[in-house]
Amino acid sequence: MKTVNHWIGGKTVEGASGNYGPVTDPATGEVTTQVALASAEEVDAAVQVAKEAFLSWGQSSLAARTKVLFAYRALLDANRDAVAELITAEHGKVHSDALGEVARGLEIVELACGITTQLKGELSTSVSNRVDVAAIRQPLGVVAGITPFNFPAMVPMWMFPLAIACGNTFVLKPSEKDPSASNKLAELMTEAGLPAGVLNVVHGDKAAVDALLAHPDIAAVSFVGSTPIARHIHTTASANGKRVQALGGAKNHMLVLPDADLDAAADAAVSAAYGSAGERCMAISAVVAVGSIGDALVDKIRERAEKIKIGPGNDPTSEMGPLITAAHRDKVASYVKGAAAQGADVVLDGTGLRVEGNENGHWIGLSLLDNVRTDSDAYRDEIFGPVLCVLRTETYEEGVALINASPFGNGTAIFTRDGGAARRFQLEIEAGMVGVNVPIPVPVGYHSFGGWKDSLFGDHHIYGNDGIHFYTRGKVVTTRWPDPSDAPAGVDLGFPRNH
Repeated sequence: MKTVNHWIGGKTVEGASGNYGPVTDPATGEVTTQVALASAEEVDAAVQVAKEAFLSWGQSSLAARTKVLFAYRALLDANRDAVAELITAEHGKVHSDALGEVARGLEIVELACGITTQLKGELSTSVSNRVDVAAIRQPLGVVAGITPFNFPAMVPMWMFPLAIACGNTFVLKPSEKDPSASNKLAELMTEAGLPAGVLNVVHGDKAAVDALLAHPDIAAVSFVGSTPIARHIHTTASANGKRVQALGGAKNHMLVLPDADLDAAADAAVSAAYGSAGERCMAISAVVAVGSIGDALVDKIRERAEKIKIGPGNDPTSEMGPLITAAHRDKVASYVKGAAAQGADVVLDGTGLRVEGNENGHWIGLSLLDNVRTDSDAYRDEIFGPVLCVLRTETYEEGVALINASPFGNGTAIFTRDGGAARRFQLEIEAGMVGVNVPIPVPVGYHSFGGWKDSLFGDHHIYGNDGIHFYTRGKVVTTRWPDPSDAPAGVDLGFPRNH
């Protein structure tokens, strides 16, 4: 059986704890790989390697850093199929979706390649007699990333390219459910010329996470995952004096107004709800139909959902793959099975799906629930699977109030032809990312990603300008160089003058 070990100091390091976790092919249900689970001592060893590497990398020139990043960008582009195959084998998403994940990660690598303009700083000359003031940004030191199973390549790339470009060294703890992609990303970084110890990958479970959160040499922690864990990460790491950005869960709504193009809205709802089997933090999981369009919209969504082909991710004809684990599949199914008792109309029930030849895979079909109540489990919880809830309101105002009452505020969208309504929505809605006729408003790499309310803990969004500020700290330098012709200033106990 294949074993995934740690990547520390630019090379593979075998696990020493004796603990291993299973890695399953979601399409077959078979355990294909085991992953080493690090002890606190192994985490400390990786941090010490990163700490030592920071002594030189933190002082390296921007030219040296960007040379590595440009080489990495080329290598990653050349190996995108290989990375995507690892994602499909361990996560289960279809190959085209896995390629899209790599492409979105590449955006952040490209942003990091341009770090020279982002770290220019500021200078004010002659703020007083012979006095100049400069503002600069410097790296933090050793930083850590804890990433989820649903995007095993993209989310790590939301973190380590920028952190490294800013002069930090990095310890990545990816999900133990699909660990191979992270190792491949690190190997390519070493091939691109990154010095040993600048990027390290330590696999593990809660013990490894807790060790990172408590480690005195970790300056900052980035996290993407569920809201309960994000809250724990933020509370624990902050208590240990660390800078934290912790992105949590979501319940993303799509408001459809009566004037909307219903065919376009239905296409968008199906794509956004069921893509990647609904295992996206930006998936649309609740459609809010306004006015009399509800029945027609539900019919159009159902017609499209019934045509989606579900099968193994390595089958080019598959449009949606399995869920990551059997336990997760069963949890998602429980929301559908309990929906009718909580008042919903079950338009589509995908819980009985079987895929011929892969009967032991973690399969579930597309489910569509109509007339869902806001007090039901299917609405309140982040299901993280291919289940779409439809709610009805009579007016735009009721729809906005419904969405804003949610404890989550990650992303949301409005479908309308009315520019005035769209403008009003983007100002009134309480969410960090808003789409206008765009169902999944994930920002491009040079704008930051992050939600509001229980979808984000910490002050900084991820990547973009917020990411650069998160991985650096500001310093202001005030300088006086007396002119040779100046007379001695003498002692002055008053407040420094700048006039």
